[in-house]
Amino acid sequence: QRAHRLPTAGANSGIGKMTALELARRGARVVLACRSRERGEAAAFDLRQESGNNEVIFMALDLASLASVRAFATAFLSSEPRLDILIHNAGISSCGRTHKPFNLLLRVNHIGPFLLTHLLLPRLKTCAPSRVVVVSSAAHRRGRLDFTRLDRPVVGWQQELRAYADSKLANVLFARELATQLEGTGVTCYAAHPGPVNSELFLRHVPGWLCPLLRPLAWLMLRAPRGGAQTPLYCALQEGIEPLSGRYFANCHVEEVPPAARDDRAAHQLWEASKRLAGLGPGKDAEADEDSQPEDPRTPSSPSSPHPEEPTVSEPCPTSQSSQDLPKVTRRIQVQTEPEPYIS
Repeated sequence: QRAHRLPTAGANSGIGKMTALELARRGARVVLACRSRERGEAAAFDLRQESGNNEVIFMALDLASLASVRAFATAFLSSEPRLDILIHNAGISSCGRTHKPFNLLLRVNHIGPFLLTHLLLPRLKTCAPSRVVVVSSAAHRRGRLDFTRLDRPVVGWQQELRAYADSKLANVLFARELATQLEGTGVTCYAAHPGPVNSELFLRHVPGWLCPLLRPLAWLMLRAPRGGAQTPLYCALQEGIEPLSGRYFANCHVEEVPPAARDDRAAHQLWEASKRLAGLGPGKDAEADEDSQPEDPRTPSSPSSPHPEEPTVSEPCPTSQSSQDLPKVTRRIQVQTEPEPYIS
């Protein structure tokens, strides 16, 4: 029986790594899609050792580059005949010292995942029942999307805070509209809030002198990455939640969202704007910042044809047992949840 193919973006550390570990322990074939080749390869090695599952591989993906997203999709589709669960975990909370002629936070947190989902949708549909999980945040409650300046560059920490919240709102609206677009296809999608987590994302952009002061507080007040992985895992694996496609989950249950996050008109408007910013369809924007030759997503440990006996991209995904196979990985799972502190 073939293992399930589960690409997980941003899985070289924190929540993403713990999510990938639990999936690998369940016998899935896991593809770690990460920007850093060195860290991605190291994470794949660690996960193979910890899980006892050798079917954990790394493929390069830089969500800030649409060319890299397209290269990853092409490489994945040519080498992996199945796609059962796609998890969008990668994200940034600050632009750091990077200066781009576009909204980097929106690009990495939403536009890149939007494009990747679009490129992989045919395979998801063919391998249905399948799922898409978008890791969002409670910060979406502070988001307010301005479609007239959606992709303008972000300058200063105040704009970064607003842009991060906006990108998390985009995640929730994306899951909502994707569920509408995919109704009846057997592909379901969910927005998942991991909760306040003590991960690299929390301290990555904190001034160095402040880190020693914040680390003990983070350890006391925030969840460990394993706890943060529980809700994304629930959305990826739990049986019976298909009727809740498009909803927002926190602490492994559906949570109501503010009006801005359940606005179907805004969700559709974001969908159309995202298509344009991702270079899809009429009126597509040109991308002046792309590398002419993006890095090959595959590595020496992940050859271009790792499954010569399996179908090529032009052939249909094996479906003779797909509807029976998914419960082998998605079963009623025990999750460990913690009460989440109220954040106004």
